[in-house]
Amino acid sequence: MKKQVLLIAAVFVGSFILLSMKVIKSNQQDPWDVPAKYEKMKNPYASASDEDQIGRILYAKHCKSCHGSKGKGDGTKAKSLDTPVGDFTDTSFKSQTDGSLYYKSFIGRDDMPSFIKKIPDEEEQWLVINYIKGL
Repeated sequence: MKKQVLLIAAVFVGSFILLSMKVIKSNQQDPWDVPAKYEKMKNPYASASDEDQIGRILYAKHCKSCHGSKGKGDGTKAKSLDTPVGDFTDTSFKSQTDGSLYYKSFIGRDDMPSFIKKIPDEEEQWLVINYIKGL
């Protein structure tokens, strides 16, 4: 009888530990699976001058609430999301290809919505990428 109680207690405690590990929110995002097509995509507006600050304006409208004004992932909505918000100032972010950033920004996944319909103009999409790379 004592062995049975200990076994049940061990199973209960083990289950509780596994469940709590699943519930704890990690500060790291799961790796993105970016298709090769996007990974190799070139930014046709990489050297474009954004005199009208379109990239900054669109960032403020669509991205700032989660990613924050400086792109550190500390926007007003960031804490309410289930997925950790990316930090655009981090070196791991900066080392990504423009195509990879395009895929993540305009195709999206989980809490990161697709912006392809909200920002349908291709040049404006790339100006947002240019802006966030400069944060």
